[in-house]
Amino acid sequence: MAASAAFSTSSPPFVPFSCKIRRPFLLLTPKFPKPVSVRASALSISVDDKSPVQTKTSNWQWKFKGNSIGIYYEKHEREKCESAKNILMIPTISDVSTVEEWRSVAKDIVQRDGEVNWRATIVDWPGLGYSDRLKMDYNTDVMEKFVVDFMNSPESPMSQSGNDDLVIIGGGHAATLAIRATQRGLLKPSAIAAVAPTWAGPLPIVFGRDSSMETRYGLLRGTLRAPGVGWMMYNMLVSNEKSIESQYKSHVYADQTNVTDAIIQSRYELTKRKGSRYVPAAFLTGLLDPVSSRDEFLQLFADLEGKLPVMVMSTKGAPKRSKAEMEALRGAKGVSKFVEVEGALLPQEEYPSLVAQELYNFLQETFASSK
Repeated sequence: MAASAAFSTSSPPFVPFSCKIRRPFLLLTPKFPKPVSVRASALSISVDDKSPVQTKTSNWQWKFKGNSIGIYYEKHEREKCESAKNILMIPTISDVSTVEEWRSVAKDIVQRDGEVNWRATIVDWPGLGYSDRLKMDYNTDVMEKFVVDFMNSPESPMSQSGNDDLVIIGGGHAATLAIRATQRGLLKPSAIAAVAPTWAGPLPIVFGRDSSMETRYGLLRGTLRAPGVGWMMYNMLVSNEKSIESQYKSHVYADQTNVTDAIIQSRYELTKRKGSRYVPAAFLTGLLDPVSSRDEFLQLFADLEGKLPVMVMSTKGAPKRSKAEMEALRGAKGVSKFVEVEGALLPQEEYPSLVAQELYNFLQETFASSK
């Protein structure tokens, strides 16, 4: 999220600083469809073949560098469904990141009665959402380590699923982090869906990464993390309703009329949780960027060519810079399917039915014919 002031950017989600933003997981072997590119319709979708969904919430204790960090997650599954494949949904990284952005999509997909059925787990990042927010040195490797541990640790909620029976769906930086971990062999999902994927933090994508800028980023990051003055700056620039509403209307949602008072209040409350400023300080200044250039971004996907199906979901109303990075993946090596839907940087929250339909199509196309 951002407030109006000196910096100006139009790219990644929820700029946690002073800036005015202008819009300008398998028992079955998946098949590898030929790359396709399609445009999704904005029409509402009616699905009759649906069953009741059970939702369970819990906390997992992530052991990291001597800390025990409470990680909030939700499991959504159909009642009386004996056989279902697994999906892990990971929220977009931002100061208002939350499992709530995926909840409607998860329920939509899980309740569908098809040739292949699904159960979904949504997890909050450490330092974000409803997870514990310890004061740590958050960076890309820490976030990657978290996802890998959540997937692979024997005591984790996903341990009974196994990586051979799992699809990963992520938004923004989360999608690219999952792609990177898979490319490095740390994760072994059956397929990945990248929804409005991003790779550059709000400041680096605009001002670059030369030594002088990195020094400034370090100073800003240190200030936001500092006692007293850090909270003051965070409250002024990020943790207020006007700032959150402004960013939702300018670049997070495509349609301003979809921004409700209830959403703003819910996200505002997230920014008031103890330790809220530490991850945003890292994200803003590029410490959570999975790569440092578009070439590296494209190479992550290219390295997965022929290894697993990968879908990219772009959005029609994404900010100019973010849109350019998404479009660079259209027809790119390693991308099995490319679709475009309504929305900006959080289509899964703004247009959950559209996103759920495209994701369900991808899942059915990838796995149903292998049955």
